[in-house]
Amino acid sequence: MMYTRKLDLPAKPRTSFFLWGPRQTGKTTLLKQKYPDAYRIDLLKTDELILYLQQPYRLREHVSHLPGDQLIIIDEIQKAPALLDEVHYLIQEENRVFILCGSSARKVRRGHANLLGGRALKYELLGLSATEVGQDFDLERLVNTGPLPSHYDHDNHHLALRSYVDDYLREEVLEEGLVRNLPVFSDFLRIAALGDTGVINISNIARECGVAASTAREHFQILEDTMLGAFLPVYTARPKRRTIRAPKFYFRDVGVVNRLAKRGTISPGSELFGYAFENWLFHEISIHSKYSEQFYDISYWQLSSGIEVDFILSDAQTAVEVKGKEKITNNDLKGLRHFKQEYPNVKNRIVVCLEKKIRRNEEGIWILPYKDFLNSLWNSEWTD
Repeated sequence: MMYTRKLDLPAKPRTSFFLWGPRQTGKTTLLKQKYPDAYRIDLLKTDELILYLQQPYRLREHVSHLPGDQLIIIDEIQKAPALLDEVHYLIQEENRVFILCGSSARKVRRGHANLLGGRALKYELLGLSATEVGQDFDLERLVNTGPLPSHYDHDNHHLALRSYVDDYLREEVLEEGLVRNLPVFSDFLRIAALGDTGVINISNIARECGVAASTAREHFQILEDTMLGAFLPVYTARPKRRTIRAPKFYFRDVGVVNRLAKRGTISPGSELFGYAFENWLFHEISIHSKYSEQFYDISYWQLSSGIEVDFILSDAQTAVEVKGKEKITNNDLKGLRHFKQEYPNVKNRIVVCLEKKIRRNEEGIWILPYKDFLNSLWNSEWTD
């Protein structure tokens, strides 16, 4: 199925830019839709990759005959980072405009730390959002398949996710030389998935994997650099009471978590649904922050006693608690009450849940069905 993506790429780029995104998010499809007349170089093609790895200067020769305003797209740029020297030259000396597309900036940064010296913008394309799917959006389906278009639409998402994880380990990690011991990294991946949405304890994870803490920390960084996951920092502004300081970690794709953690089919009402629902809400909020170009901060807050709020948006303007259940009780509001005591100026307190109707209690806490929360989020009601 073809989806209209909400990432707002320029219609006629005047400045070169990178487009990063996890594998199979639809980057190539989006660029073909948006720029059908662009000159394309696809480094997934073995012959093109070998050519540019051995003779990167050929790029200058291959584009020399193109009109000066011809847009040039290089797909999977991380596979041949030496090309960036040629791209840099062509941008600087010939005012060429490039779109450089890939799934990981890690290998690029190792060899070209300046990423074109600030001459290129950066965009990120993540998995499908509910607003991109539209009226046919199926929450229960998505928390099982994950947000990648190829998985959400697949007849056998279990098989698709298995192949995706295997390809990630082989093509993103092993072939790119990101780790020396693939079995150890594979074991780490499984353990990290079991702790998805939770506070990171590097020492415990390292102990379970049988590696040094520095290795476990580096492995988390690989997940972030290859856009398979993201850290969620703790909100620590002027705490009055003792708070947790370690970050949480969220996989970008709940389907990958399901595969790695061997969860099976997830149904509403189960504990696993609650974790998957929280992962999905982080995905949706992250998309809004990036695609709306507000780039507001997203963090979490937790007292040492364990009382917490899942997401703090835009420097404590809005506090969001996520509950994958159909009936919100007084006990579900505990974290938001404590946060208000700690930060009296918080503007909005929200519980996102599976209830059917919007309501607001006597304390001013909003109880929002998830669809209503997303609609109001895209209307900038909580972050402006």
